[in-house]
Amino acid sequence: MELFFKYLQYEKRFSPHTLLSYQTDLQQFQEYLKEVYELENVNEVTHDIIRSWVVALVQKDLDSRTIHRKIASLRSYFRFQVKQGVVETNPTLRIKAPKLAKKLPAFIPEDDFTKLLDKIEFTDDLKGQREVVILELLYGTGMRLAELTGIQLSDVNLAAKTLKVLGKGNKERILPLNGSLQLALAKYIQLRTAAFPNNNSTFLLVTDKGAPLYPKFVYRVVKKYISMVSTSAKNSPHVLRHSFATHLLNRGADLGAIKDLLGHASLAATQVYTHNSIEKLKAVFEKAHPKA
Repeated sequence: MELFFKYLQYEKRFSPHTLLSYQTDLQQFQEYLKEVYELENVNEVTHDIIRSWVVALVQKDLDSRTIHRKIASLRSYFRFQVKQGVVETNPTLRIKAPKLAKKLPAFIPEDDFTKLLDKIEFTDDLKGQREVVILELLYGTGMRLAELTGIQLSDVNLAAKTLKVLGKGNKERILPLNGSLQLALAKYIQLRTAAFPNNNSTFLLVTDKGAPLYPKFVYRVVKKYISMVSTSAKNSPHVLRHSFATHLLNRGADLGAIKDLLGHASLAATQVYTHNSIEKLKAVFEKAHPKA
């Protein structure tokens, strides 16, 4: 199993977050084998054992997406074991996952987020401007949380109005900076340099002590400000990514361009945002068309 995780990390280049999910899923499956079947070796499992595990997950009322991910983790593991010649066949091949409930991406209405950035007064010190940059980067570029915390100072090109980010699978992409984001970054970098003149950290976003920013820090900032303009229970950094894509699509942006900005591997992943736009089109039609 250790060899499998090294394969995911170094060959497949999975993110630390995804790698941890796979490790957790396989560890839980191992525990299930020991507890229910008194099996120590994962490679001894059969199709029926895996099917019973899936049934047990469903009975726990786990979210269907979580169950899909756990099955995918196991399927990937056994595919690797077949490739290595450890097992002859993949026992997950005939496993059917429960149907996924269709969920539209949660997003903040455009007017609400504009109100947040325009009307809330952020302090002019490092703390206040860091919060501005966090919100502006997430909403202004649609980047992921891991991409945000990984930005290096050298990745920012204010003269060219661009920003380089390292996405999933270590794929780099260049993102454009809008005017307000460019100004926010320039102001923050100036304050950061003045506050930590001898800091050797290469990361753009740092804590009050000059250490690289961590995910929970970003979560707290985003939750604090989204709750000011939205009553939605969903207020994670990813909601700003969804809002970025939905607002672009609502304003007529090309789906292929949005795909490239988000760093999606395929257009299928981006097409989920069209559902939100279609709902908006229906509302406009029903309000404006004489036959509606």
